Amino acid sequence: MMITQTFWSTFEGEGLGMASADIAAAPVHSGKARVNKHKADWRGWKFMWPFAVVFVFVFIVPIVYAVYISFFKKQMIGGTKFVGFENYARLLGDGQFWSSVGRVALFTCVQVPIMLCLSALMALALDSMKLHGTRFFRISTFLPYAVPVVGSLNDFLGTDIDVLAPSVLLASIGNIVTWEFTGYNMLIFYSSLSTIPHSLYEAASIDGASEWQIVKSIKLPELRGSLAITVIFSIIGSFQLFNEPSILQNMVPGNAITTYYTPNMYAYNLSFSGNQSNYAAALAIVMAVITMAIAYIVQLNSLKEQMK
Repeated sequence: MMITQTFWSTFEGEGLGMASADIAAAPVHSGKARVNKHKADWRGWKFMWPFAVVFVFVFIVPIVYAVYISFFKKQMIGGTKFVGFENYARLLGDGQFWSSVGRVALFTCVQVPIMLCLSALMALALDSMKLHGTRFFRISTFLPYAVPVVGSLNDFLGTDIDVLAPSVLLASIGNIVTWEFTGYNMLIFYSSLSTIPHSLYEAASIDGASEWQIVKSIKLPELRGSLAITVIFSIIGSFQLFNEPSILQNMVPGNAITTYYTPNMYAYNLSFSGNQSNYAAALAIVMAVITMAIAYIVQLNSLKEQMK
């Protein structure tokens, strides 16, 4: 009887061991399908394709088409003719084009620093926590960008200054642009200052640092990255100056704002009024190259400053 029990105990143990081994050796089939690492995963493109389609047809295709038609010329006899780089060579000797480039370059060198300084001062004032009504101040400074409105300072100050005189016309346009985009750049600066932990301010105050020393040693270095972004955006916007002079063109006396007052106005009038779309395309390509070169130089200088 004891032999029989021992035999069955041994048999059952061996059976259980074999069953356990079989279970361990058997492949485990989960309910989820295995992911093939060598197979491309296109799920992200399902979210990207609406933007990609719009970007290609609104941005890439027009650039390629502009480059293509810039190598042609419309003629009254013979129709459209391939002329190679003739439009670009003509543009290099076009005095009206270089006059408009010089005007927007002067506008950029004067207006952009003033606007960014005002934006930085406003951001520092908001970040100081000593300004009453910060929410109202934030909304009121951003409102001209969201809903641009042009008013007369003469009515507000009770003066009689001709702000549309040819001698001060460019300054008047700069005043409009500054009023419109100061709040926008201020928000960029303020968002950058908001990332600084307040513990740094407290530690500096404990060490005896004044408010100006905190601004100089902590806040201003933090603005370098956002300053580079705002400078690049402002340069691109200045070289694309079009709306403000176009609106004021019928308001100024005489011919103070010409058809070639800015490069964009020159390209617009060449294309839609002068029937020279091929030459206008060459102008647009050259302006894009100039703007990208200046923006690239600014970005390189910014990177060098940040690496110091």
